[in-house]
Amino acid sequence: MSYVDFSSDAFIAAFFLYCFAFLFYVVTIAGKKWSNRDPIKHEQRWSRISFVTSTLGLIAHLTFFFTRWIGSGQIPTSNMYEFITFLGMAIMIAFTIVYAIYRKPLLGMFALPLVVLVVAYASVFPQEVQPLIPALSSIWLKVHVTTAALGEAFFAVGFAAGLMYLLRVVDFKQTSKEAKRDQFWVEFSLYTIVLVIGFIAIVFIFRGAGYQATFTQENVTIDSKGVDHSSTDTAEYTLPPIVKPYNSTADHMDSFLGMDKPLFEAPSWMKGVNAGRKLNTVIWSVIAGSILYGLIRLLFRKRIGAVIHPLMGDIDPDDLDEISYRAIAIGFPVFTLGALIFAMIWANIAWGRFWGWDPKEVWALISWLYYSAYLHFRLSRGWQGKRSSWLAVIGFVVILFTLVGVNLVIAGLHSYAGV
Repeated sequence: MSYVDFSSDAFIAAFFLYCFAFLFYVVTIAGKKWSNRDPIKHEQRWSRISFVTSTLGLIAHLTFFFTRWIGSGQIPTSNMYEFITFLGMAIMIAFTIVYAIYRKPLLGMFALPLVVLVVAYASVFPQEVQPLIPALSSIWLKVHVTTAALGEAFFAVGFAAGLMYLLRVVDFKQTSKEAKRDQFWVEFSLYTIVLVIGFIAIVFIFRGAGYQATFTQENVTIDSKGVDHSSTDTAEYTLPPIVKPYNSTADHMDSFLGMDKPLFEAPSWMKGVNAGRKLNTVIWSVIAGSILYGLIRLLFRKRIGAVIHPLMGDIDPDDLDEISYRAIAIGFPVFTLGALIFAMIWANIAWGRFWGWDPKEVWALISWLYYSAYLHFRLSRGWQGKRSSWLAVIGFVVILFTLVGVNLVIAGLHSYAGV
């Protein structure tokens, strides 16, 4: 067995250990209400089991990382699959550090699902080892990517603690205007997470079914001399094409529920043969996530936030607020080094300039400015509690768009990461 094959087995082991650790954290928190034993002893026992299991998952994840590095001969952060798996590992490292400081098992009940989602999301992308392009063959790639991801991982822990704070303090039984507004946005945040789960589920369902559709797009451009240049691009779909690429023809399309042709065509302003596929993926994510959200609501007969809120009754909200702030405070200087300083050094080596207004560079700067504002409001204006938690939640949405939206939607020098 090669190192790369062994790394794949270690990755699968890490995923299942993370899943078990999440379930054990749920037992740690929810089991206190039904345990016949002393609730304190119950929490101590199961929190140890949960932490040991999550640590074993991290060890398996580290094994995946280093064995894939050895087997491929390059650091496994060069494409979306490798980077997202590294991000999941970094979130676990950040969680382990924060947990060692505060010893709050409830944090695991929210951080572990985030790790599971990130790891599952990584599995959507092609997992083959891909050769590095010349721009990526630099020691500064290793330094830039790893430190930036580690900083983002601490932001993820801050997001988890911030969302926990909101679920703790927002009373879903209140009927005032302010309470209803808070209830709506907390529920919307949870709905967004369910959409991500729906996206992952629908991709694996159709991938398991072997669904395929292929479209050919003809492109005609006229250069400055008036000469026509035509080219042909191909887009491969693994989800039934509700939307096909603009000005394209279907080469092959599996039938799904009687649908043997696309329902719509992507608008002309969506450039590129893959634009229609990406829009199609977004539509399927909304459909699958909304169905899943509806089933959850039907099962519990109440909003998800209203289901989770009672579990938070024994938690001190000030502790959650402190954890969220400390996690972001730790991550900010690490992110500054990785996403800005080391990134500019690498950009100068790879492309001969420190800054070029590439979309990924711009959004990295926006993310840095956002968290700079967060720390300013927190330290200088005394923004704590609910306002600080909302900033932590929104900030991680900005990070996610920088990681996913820019790589997969906006074309730029960093588009290699979307391969």
